[in-house]
Amino acid sequence: MDATLESLRLWLPRQRWFAGSTVAPRLRVIGESPLESADPLVRVRVLVVVDDAPARPVVYQLPLVERPAGDTDILPGLIAVRDDGSALIDGPHDPAFTGALLRHVAPDAPHPTAEVLSGEQSNTSIIYRFADAPGLTPVICKVFRVLHAGLNPDIELQSALAAAGSPHVPRVVGRMDGSWGDPEDATLTLHGSLAFAQEFFPGVDDAWRVALRAAREGVDFADAADALGRTTAEAHLDLARLFPNPEAGADERRAIVGSWHRRLSIALDEVPQLAPFAADIRWRYAAAEATDWPRLQRIHGDYHLGQVLQVRGRGWVLLDFEGEPMRPMGERSAPDLALRDLAGMLRSFDYVEGSLALARAQTSAPDATDRPDPDDDSARAWAAAARSAFLGGYRAATGASPQGALLDALELDKAVYEAIYEARHRPDWLQIPLSAVARLSAR
Repeated sequence: MDATLESLRLWLPRQRWFAGSTVAPRLRVIGESPLESADPLVRVRVLVVVDDAPARPVVYQLPLVERPAGDTDILPGLIAVRDDGSALIDGPHDPAFTGALLRHVAPDAPHPTAEVLSGEQSNTSIIYRFADAPGLTPVICKVFRVLHAGLNPDIELQSALAAAGSPHVPRVVGRMDGSWGDPEDATLTLHGSLAFAQEFFPGVDDAWRVALRAAREGVDFADAADALGRTTAEAHLDLARLFPNPEAGADERRAIVGSWHRRLSIALDEVPQLAPFAADIRWRYAAAEATDWPRLQRIHGDYHLGQVLQVRGRGWVLLDFEGEPMRPMGERSAPDLALRDLAGMLRSFDYVEGSLALARAQTSAPDATDRPDPDDDSARAWAAAARSAFLGGYRAATGASPQGALLDALELDKAVYEAIYEARHRPDWLQIPLSAVARLSAR
């Protein structure tokens, strides 16, 4: 086990879903579960480890496969080759694990081919296709990398919506749960979600790609944004019916507004460009706290164009109800303001505009940077029309008017979150949320 942990310590920081910092991880095992392997020379297991290096320890799920190394140059997901000649492989990249996982979440499924979805940042998803059953819908199974005790909200909310007959989420296939020791108290055992499988829609685009293509080509997006607003409203109405829908009392308001201020404090430490806007942001937060609040409910929590698919015959389909990765799980699972989802989608339309401007700036000739670009006005008008149509569709489906100080504050909070993220990961994109903060704080 010591050799395994040393290999994982070197491999883990290179993964996109690693939640630590530049400090080398300090790993210890708090859970281990074997999975069935059809090959006696291959060992499959799920390791749960905790990284004690961060101020708040992080728990990871690490599915592992050990097999004879063979030609190690062609082994995907290779973690290390051991002294005994065996290879340690990241499970989602090995058929021994992907087969065992599918047998657990969908015992009656035929033999599949498996492919790891590229580009994910917080989890690892495996796409299963069934060549021997061409009429069978493919399955996508999300393997949660960072673990939390309790039912993952992605499973909880999508399962409830699917069971209620909502056409706006994929069909649920199955899930895998697990147990591990409490990182802080070895006498306690925690239980939580390890993986979640749903139907997969091949060959479809997410709303980000659809919207970006429309904006780039100058195609009107108002009807699509209106339909997205209506879909969002129907999902919110279902969630309000299926889960507790409490009043926003003084304690609840204090907790939500407190989370805004905590995030702003972090942002001011990490993004000094926000300092000139700090007083106006706090004033906006105070104004929002004093206004009338609607009832609270369960929400998507990390709603943007990349979380929605355009599916032929189904319209817009919503994905990934886990909530913002930077928010504590307790906050993500608590009843919240439905307006938070609207604020996230409004920011996403803003990102379409900002990404086009960024792309043009990066390809412009040096002597053209100071001249106004008429395409900027076009993208700005496109985004404004999309935002208006989205809110209009939501209003038509709910009868509520989604605007005012509370929505402004939630948009600001989202832009502050984005500023932290961009400063850490994509400094070239930082101007997009900074521009939004300037606009919203001065409105």
